[in-house]
Amino acid sequence: MRGTAVTYTGHAPPEARADPPAATGGRRPPPRPAARRSVANRENLAGYLFMSPWIAGFLLLTAGPMAASLYFAFTDYNLFDAPQWVGLKNFTDMFADPRWQKSVEVTVKYVLIGTPLKLVAALGVALLLAQSRRGQSFYRAAFYAPSLIGASVSVAIVWRAIFTEDAVVDRAQRLFGMNVGGWVGDPDWILYALVALTVWQFGAPMVIFLAGLKQVPRELYEAAEMDGAGPWRRFWNITLPMISPVLFFNVLLETIHSFQIFGSAYILGGQGNPCGPADATLVYTCYLYQQGFENSRMGFASAMAWMLLIAVGLVTAVLFRSQKRWVHYEENAR
Repeated sequence: MRGTAVTYTGHAPPEARADPPAATGGRRPPPRPAARRSVANRENLAGYLFMSPWIAGFLLLTAGPMAASLYFAFTDYNLFDAPQWVGLKNFTDMFADPRWQKSVEVTVKYVLIGTPLKLVAALGVALLLAQSRRGQSFYRAAFYAPSLIGASVSVAIVWRAIFTEDAVVDRAQRLFGMNVGGWVGDPDWILYALVALTVWQFGAPMVIFLAGLKQVPRELYEAAEMDGAGPWRRFWNITLPMISPVLFFNVLLETIHSFQIFGSAYILGGQGNPCGPADATLVYTCYLYQQGFENSRMGFASAMAWMLLIAVGLVTAVLFRSQKRWVHYEENAR
């Protein structure tokens, strides 16, 4: 406007001092490093608070007992007196103990027989249940149920009653001209009764096999069938390679579980005769329990526990090493 004087005061208006939108791209400036650290610290603190129950449980119930067990493995400890350091004496006594050697033999035999049979039964039933049929959900639940109750004490007691002399199994054998008698009273047969109980609990690996079978593309079977491949060839060349990662997982898991068996073997032996007649079901954990809680040799039992951990670790390492030859992952990914 004419005649109006403009006076400069030396201070730019707020609009002039602010960065124009074009200069910052319409975004706010990033927070300062101190502010970012403060936010990260609060988030970490919240995370640790949510994890604190698990951390406390791990330290008190897992890591702490493991450290104490490692110390007791080198001591003479009977649960009542103070532990006395003896060095490697527990390990040398263990290797020279005939019953310890027997427990290793029984455990290895059980693992080599029970684990493959359980996996074969699980895979066979999974192949049947993978096909569409009426009542499929009922059959899956029925076959899975033994995995939920099979490890209970009551089932082991019932299983022992089934395999005693003149019981159901004994009478069924006589119909076929077999006069074996009660399996649980015979040192040559009681381990197979324990294996049968293990195989009966194939529901958990069966469900995992079912999940793997559902992932096999149907187009592969159709193409193989057009080329004239029969059921066995389709199973060997398509099904097994495609589910080999699932098979490896089940082999690893069931092998570890087999090394840890205790309750069924202890109960199947019977009262006054734990772990079977003539130590026929003297699995490793059963002998460990006898040494630690019946003979009050907790130091010796701790040494046995750590030897079992080392053995399972070695077997696991061998299985992982062998997977390169027979486990096929998608796009060769490990």
